[in-house]
Amino acid sequence: MADRSNYNRGQEDEEDEEDIDETGYKTTKDAVLFAIDVSPTMLTKPYQLDSKKTDRDTPTIAALKCAYSLMQQRIISNPNDMMGILLFGTQDSRFQDEDASSRGLSYPHCYLLTDLEVPGARDIKRLRDLVNDEDEAKQLLQPSDEPVSMANVLFCANQIFTTKAPNFSSRRLFLVTDNDTPHDDDKALRSAAAVRAKDLYDLGVDIIYSAIPSDPDAPAPVTKASRASASGDGLTLLQSLLSNINSRSSPRRALFSNMSFEIGPGLKISIKGYIIVKRQEPARSSYVYMGGERPQLAAGSSTLQAEDTARSVDKVEIRKAYKFGGETVSFTPEEISDVRNFGDPVLRIIGFKPLSMLPIWANHRPSTFIYPSEEDIIGSTRVFSALQQKLLKGQKMGLAWYIPRRNATPTLAAVIPGAERLDEDGVQVMPPGLWVHVLPFADDVRAIPDTTVVQAPDVLIDKMRTIVQQLQLPKAVYDPKKYPNPSLQWFYRILQALALDEDLPEKPEDKTLPRYRQIDKRAGNYVVEWGSELEEQYEIWKKANAGRNTATGATKRGSAAAGEDTKRTKTTASTSSKSSDSISDEDMRKAFETSKISKLTVAVLKAWCKEKGVKLPATAKKGDIVDEVTGYMESKMSLS
Repeated sequence: MADRSNYNRGQEDEEDEEDIDETGYKTTKDAVLFAIDVSPTMLTKPYQLDSKKTDRDTPTIAALKCAYSLMQQRIISNPNDMMGILLFGTQDSRFQDEDASSRGLSYPHCYLLTDLEVPGARDIKRLRDLVNDEDEAKQLLQPSDEPVSMANVLFCANQIFTTKAPNFSSRRLFLVTDNDTPHDDDKALRSAAAVRAKDLYDLGVDIIYSAIPSDPDAPAPVTKASRASASGDGLTLLQSLLSNINSRSSPRRALFSNMSFEIGPGLKISIKGYIIVKRQEPARSSYVYMGGERPQLAAGSSTLQAEDTARSVDKVEIRKAYKFGGETVSFTPEEISDVRNFGDPVLRIIGFKPLSMLPIWANHRPSTFIYPSEEDIIGSTRVFSALQQKLLKGQKMGLAWYIPRRNATPTLAAVIPGAERLDEDGVQVMPPGLWVHVLPFADDVRAIPDTTVVQAPDVLIDKMRTIVQQLQLPKAVYDPKKYPNPSLQWFYRILQALALDEDLPEKPEDKTLPRYRQIDKRAGNYVVEWGSELEEQYEIWKKANAGRNTATGATKRGSAAAGEDTKRTKTTASTSSKSSDSISDEDMRKAFETSKISKLTVAVLKAWCKEKGVKLPATAKKGDIVDEVTGYMESKMSLS
């Protein structure tokens, strides 16, 4: 059962619980509860025709291993999330505290193995011992003699979510059982289970339940079933589910929330910003003191001292200063705040341009995904959706004044529309929305170095195209979620081994290593042919450019080509007076590629525009002429 995220839940009475992590971004907490069936059929090993798979685990143990693996992974990727494990159908009963029965909260045949809280090393060790020790598992996993009430199980899950995670943004309940139709012959028990399911749905847990007379508007079942695995058994599907969860387990980061988005004068809506793609790095959350019997969290403190007297200095005595003109100019914290203040956080549209005008090189920061929020301004979703569809249909982008947070440096940004993307199963990969693409200023753009470029012949390009085609990924799609950072995963693996008293691993698992044998099998012969062709083409090029300096294009003295160049120079000099204001198309193309059009004279540019039929205003300045020539060359290069 998946959670209902902020995009789908709409307005809630309770506010989502968010924290600020060490990088300054807002992180959202999740609460995940596993409810695992311990019925006799779940404790029986699946029958396998293949003798190699006779040692497979029972469904209950397999589900516990999945929960254990997920808990290991989530404690690193989402350290603020809560996780718990509830066993139902057991002989023994256990809830959160000992006096639960005295308060009338007794849940027969429900055993809370791990309470819903941030998992610690002790909880993970206990779960590891349970899944690895058959005797301990056999002693705990004793099925009850009578069937358990599903209404009681769902009510127990509801109570856990309510007491432990009342304000969390999402609450997930994974119900693992082999009984798809519990209480099939008892209408009263089915109705009671539907009522408890509705309570979970109202709490914020996305759940599909059958309609009851008191609730005819119950959510309809999903019509599209999940794609089955090749083997078709439930254990493989469970492992596939775990792999799918792990591939989507990167922490969600909110850059800002409920920020003002001004589309026009008097037209303002509310938006939230998210970091969709971000490099993950090891981050230290706290200091740990290892000198005692057991590791303890340490609180650090620092003291400022005067350099001459070593006297302790309070913060109120400190002022920031900057050197200017040989003197030191100091500012108070209030003055520094005023200097850095450019207004409240805002995304303000100042105009619209065709999306084709955005060059590919104008990208030096990760883009921010924005989505509407109804918390401050009602109707933001409709206005946001209309703007996104209009920009997407017209292939337009918005130019905006962008201040993401207080005291941030204001920038110009492009507001780019993004369409919804679905995978082959119809599951949403990327939601529809807008992207804020920060544009560079003039001093952020570096000039392209002037280097001599040797154009490869067509025969080499054709052979290399064949090699690239042979090395394409399946379906020509690269999914970064399938390739974890090996150094980061190795760091987490060492950290986990130290925390859980496990043996240190010998070598890291690196999924980014190339598959050399497969590459050699598919493209080895083509690479050898391309190398031979490269040698032949290089010999041809070397003969054609004999006596010429490949770095500067200068001609060596005494060479046969020198006399020809001298004659060519004299001929050019004799005719230069006649065609001093003309330039060839090849020279103009080189000037465009090296960003040297502005270095040409106005006479040369006007003559070239007249030859190509480019109309110029009578009072056009050199900057206007350069822009017209650059636009003409860009259109020609894109067509070619």
